[in-house]
Amino acid sequence: MEDFIEKIYSVIDEIEPGTLAPDSNYREVPHWSSMHALILIAMVKVDYGVTITGEDLMTHHTLQDIYNLILKRKI
Repeated sequence: MEDFIEKIYSVIDEIEPGTLAPDSNYREVPHWSSMHALILIAMVKVDYGVTITGEDLMTHHTLQDIYNLILKRKI
């Protein structure tokens, strides 16, 4: 999970390091936008080889939810 959060910091410059936690609702992160959602989708595909969709982001709320989804789809 720590690696996942670090990857988010590395691809989304507007998010201040140290502000995210597994229980963070990513849509409530300051400066979060639909562009960040697209960046997150691309990062997950490139770094984890897993496809998540905009619908996944709408139905999951926390970073832990997304991480669990990645793990589930990676199997």
